[in-house]
Amino acid sequence: MKQDSTRNTAYTVDCEDYVHVVKFNPFDSGDACSLIAYGGNNYVVVGTCRFQEEDAEVEGMQYKTLRTFHHGIRVDAIAWSPETRLDAIPPLIRFCTAASDRKLRLFTSDLQDKNEFKTFDGHSDYVNDLVFAPNEGQEVASVSDDHTCRVWDLEGNEKAHFVLRSPGMSVCWHPEEAFKLMVAEKNGTIRFYDLITQQAILSLECEQTPLMSADWCLKNTLKIGAVAGSDWLIWDITRSSYPQDKRPVHVDRARLFRWSQVNENLFATTGYPGKTTTQLLVHHLGHPQPILTGTAAVGSGLTWHRTLPLCAVGGDHKIFFWITEM
Repeated sequence: MKQDSTRNTAYTVDCEDYVHVVKFNPFDSGDACSLIAYGGNNYVVVGTCRFQEEDAEVEGMQYKTLRTFHHGIRVDAIAWSPETRLDAIPPLIRFCTAASDRKLRLFTSDLQDKNEFKTFDGHSDYVNDLVFAPNEGQEVASVSDDHTCRVWDLEGNEKAHFVLRSPGMSVCWHPEEAFKLMVAEKNGTIRFYDLITQQAILSLECEQTPLMSADWCLKNTLKIGAVAGSDWLIWDITRSSYPQDKRPVHVDRARLFRWSQVNENLFATTGYPGKTTTQLLVHHLGHPQPILTGTAAVGSGLTWHRTLPLCAVGGDHKIFFWITEM
């Protein structure tokens, strides 16, 4: 693992294929290392990372592949289960993927003999995002271009079904709001659904399109962020259904928005995967300009480390990591 200054990345990991999506495990897995999963054209790789910023005995970054899961088709989204534990005997790895064949796949492994997967069928178009119930991990929610958000149990049975007015782009489930689901639609509307009554209880408006990505701040349940058009937008849901703050950031349209896991004022956005490079910008709400600008060769995916101000983007046979100040 080398320090890579040419693209101002802190670290890179070499991969055997184009990386379509990359995802740090946002939950504590009981191990000092962080779990990371990335998806290529027909497989998912699960590995561990350890950084010098968290462990003085590490020089730069240590990365180790734990297992490669055959997937058979391009991976478009990955969600980690909170049930994943590296300190269990045997260990339990559980994650769910969305693929270009409109199916979800639930993988469960003990990293030894037990490697199972179940397929969830039901979406009739491309699945854009998925997430596990954050506390128990017994359900998965997904959103699709078929104008639905669906909630599944771990057997693949549909437990809830919300009809949307446009393609569903992002779905978020907050550990402090376990009975609410946030769904962001391409038409610029973000709705919160009550999972008990299965009714919409609150909506936010971008007033611009297309909304491509939205996220619910882990550190502050009142903060929502999104990218629409070439702008990022931030809401405080107690104040207004319209954004309190917005700024144009990506010339060629913005693609992804992700809050930091460790600081409610820190977030990252990416531009559209371009012909050669994709721009990553890290923003702090206290600063008028981005505090970090990075480029990745045709990057895709965006994910933050669970305990460090460090984010990763996938790219051409590589994962790029950037570390920023708090």
